Amino acid sequence: MRLLVIGYGSIGARHSRVAAEMGLNVACVTRILECPYPIFSDLKEAVDQFDPQFAVIANATANHLDTLLSLRELGFQGKILIEKPIFDKELPTIPRHDPLIFVAYNLRFHPLVARLRSIVNDENLLTATFMAGQYLPDWRPSVDYRSSYSAHKNLGGGVLRDLSHEIDLALWLCGDPIRLTALGGHFSQLEINSDDVFTILSCNERCQSTLISINYLERQAKRIITFNTSDKSISLDLIAGQLSVNAELIEQGVFDRDVTYRMQLEAFTGNESSTLCTLDQGLAVLNFIEQSETASIQKSWVEC
Repeated sequence: MRLLVIGYGSIGARHSRVAAEMGLNVACVTRILECPYPIFSDLKEAVDQFDPQFAVIANATANHLDTLLSLRELGFQGKILIEKPIFDKELPTIPRHDPLIFVAYNLRFHPLVARLRSIVNDENLLTATFMAGQYLPDWRPSVDYRSSYSAHKNLGGGVLRDLSHEIDLALWLCGDPIRLTALGGHFSQLEINSDDVFTILSCNERCQSTLISINYLERQAKRIITFNTSDKSISLDLIAGQLSVNAELIEQGVFDRDVTYRMQLEAFTGNESSTLCTLDQGLAVLNFIEQSETASIQKSWVEC
């Protein structure tokens, strides 16, 4: 199977390596000469000569739409996996349904997230909290954080988009939002022009109180999900690899990051897509992001 990866930054490199380890034939569209896979500097050349069956769009978020449209204009009719978030802004002209387009929210494939979902699926959810944070300069130790796309709003950077895994999981587990309010922006001394803190409170179809708190500031990385139901308090610490119910540890395991990427690529290149984030769901995350920005600016509740 031939997989074309467009963009060879840290995420594109991971997709490429994991896919090659799975036995896929990988080529990349990039200007990075150190890329160990066949390189194409031009998308048309890659589609014409490599003739891929699958494509992963992993360039800067602000370039996702142009890349997607170019693929289709060049006649590529295979499956497309777009790195999260799908675009940097909501685009009303994009069809919301395309069974061949998916968004790379790989945390859905984490074994402990899968177990958590099986527990909460039939529960009456009263409260839910999704918390994540990591100090931005520590994200990519070999790269000056000030030059990364995360630091630049015009490239689609900012914590609200970078850590949108938490938003995807909140919508996936708690249902569509009904209304929300938010507080966020650039609060720290980090030398960036994008948002570094966002806190969102929403009422969702399956949960009356859903809190999402994300930031670029945590010196000790944090990724925690909690639920309260009528008779259970459920907690998942993804960094420690611990899932607890009523303070009792029921499952644990620290998994290599490649695990979720591998499982996602297996689903993407196979026939089982039920866990993959669909185009419609990816656009719903983007809409939630824009509504959160509106709520923060207006200092009000926004009906979803």
